[in-house]
Amino acid sequence: MPVTQLTAVAIEKSYRKGQHHVPVLQGVEVRVQRGDFMAIVGQSGSGKSTLLHLMGLLDTPDVGEILLDGRRIDDLPASARNELRNRVFGFIFQSYHLLPELSLLENVLTPLMIRNSLWGYWKQRKACVESAREIIARVGLDHRLKHRPSELSGGEMQRAAIARALIARPQVLLADEPTGNLDTRTGEEITDLLASLNEQNQLTIIMVTHDEKVAKLAHRTVRLSEGRIEAAGEAA
Repeated sequence: MPVTQLTAVAIEKSYRKGQHHVPVLQGVEVRVQRGDFMAIVGQSGSGKSTLLHLMGLLDTPDVGEILLDGRRIDDLPASARNELRNRVFGFIFQSYHLLPELSLLENVLTPLMIRNSLWGYWKQRKACVESAREIIARVGLDHRLKHRPSELSGGEMQRAAIARALIARPQVLLADEPTGNLDTRTGEEITDLLASLNEQNQLTIIMVTHDEKVAKLAHRTVRLSEGRIEAAGEAA
C-alpha cells in the first residue's frame, strides 16, 4: 500500500551537553502528504536536521509521536523501524556517506544487499544490477559505474547518493542539506533532479536546507526558529 501521510505530532527533543540540558525541538507539528515536496528551513541550530532524523526514524523523540498513515512508528521495535528505513524511507546526506572501497555501482547496490540475505541477493543479482544501472543512468552517471568515490566530483558523489537512495524504491525521500557541499551550479543541478523525481514519480520529498533559493523549488516550506515552527506555507 502506498504511504499517503507522514506526521510529526507535538515533537519535543533535547540533548545533554555536559551537565546542560539543551532543548532542540519544542512542540513541533508537521504533516506531509504523498507527493509533497517540503523544505525545512531555518538558521543553524534551529532543529532542522533533528526534525528530519526523527521523521525518518534515525532518532526518537522525547515527547510526541511520528505517524505513518495514522499509525505510530517511532515506538516500534528496532527491527520494525529498520524495516521501514529500508523499505519506506530513502536518505540523502550532505556528506554523501559512500563507501570508499566500493565502486559507484556497488555503492548503489548496498541497500539491496542489506534488504536481502546474502543468498537472496545473489539469486536476484542480475535483476538488481540492471535496476541499479537504470537508476545510475537516470542521474547521469552511467559513464562512472566502475569509479570509486575518490574518483568522483562532489556533484557526482551526490548524484550517486541519490541513486543509492532510489534503488530501494522509497516512498519518502529525506534529504539533509543535499547541496551544502556543492558549488552553486552543481547545487542547482541536484535540486532540479530532485524536483524532477518529485514531479515525474510523485516521490514525497522532505528536504532540509539553509539556502532560501533552494527552498523555493519546494511546494511549501516549514521555517524553524529556536526549535519551534515560526512559519509554514506555500513556497514563494
